[in-house]
Amino acid sequence: MDSHNKLNIDTKITGIIGHPIKHTFSPFMHNIAFELLNLNYIYIPFNVPPSNLKSAIKGMVAFNLKGLNVTIPHKETILTLVKNVSEEVNIIGAANTIVNDEGILKAYNTDVQGIMETLNPFKEKILNSEVTIFGSGGAARSAIYSLIRNFKPSRINLINRNEERAEALREYFATRMYFNQMKIYGLFKTPIDEILKNSQLIINATSVGMYPNVNDCIISNYESFIKGQIVFDMVYNPLKTKLLRFAEAAGAITLDGLTMFVYQGVKSFELWTGVQMPVEKIFKALRLYISPD
Repeated sequence: MDSHNKLNIDTKITGIIGHPIKHTFSPFMHNIAFELLNLNYIYIPFNVPPSNLKSAIKGMVAFNLKGLNVTIPHKETILTLVKNVSEEVNIIGAANTIVNDEGILKAYNTDVQGIMETLNPFKEKILNSEVTIFGSGGAARSAIYSLIRNFKPSRINLINRNEERAEALREYFATRMYFNQMKIYGLFKTPIDEILKNSQLIINATSVGMYPNVNDCIISNYESFIKGQIVFDMVYNPLKTKLLRFAEAAGAITLDGLTMFVYQGVKSFELWTGVQMPVEKIFKALRLYISPD
């Protein structure tokens, strides 16, 4: 059954706000799940530039949207508009899911669940080891929180173009989570090969390499990696980014962004519907959708 053929006055509307938004597979994932469970919901992408964010959130209430996912570049600024936040959002300072409970909005960060599901099989390898993260936005915040809370790294290296922004993040987590083992590096100021080779885990928490800019990469060659280390790219479109191809060539363990993407969606879906998403069917559908060959 096509969800568009059964829309009526009782259909609950969910969606995603971001800018740009063409890269996202969230509408495909959630609408397939609604179909599989015969739920009277629909999920719509909304391209919302930063200048329109406030109006969009007012519109969410005015049009009684049940929930929204929040992606680049709104994960942090959304908190200036939604004051009722979950525990993890209060600590992280970024949200990716909004629930509308009869006009009362609450912000959640389901990226945490996605990161946990992705990295849990490697928990022992990450424990007390050095970790490097590229980025300092909402996704990086979620990664830092998840690592400190659940994986206990000995040190987190934060590599970012804007060192002041990264430094502010270091100070933020030192204050909020009492983690003082974070070191900041400028992306273009520091030879990063040695930093990466000393890291058990490397995370790309930026959008570099995301469709349509699939030839972009945060590093220049595979020699930055070593055999056996873990390289996790949060980008899921494409599944195998240029960064992961470099890591694979060096013999590293590569993790694409699909597991994180699905499990953050699982949590959002539950928050909106109270129902468990059919996870295995969604994984199968997404892999066919992304890589039909």
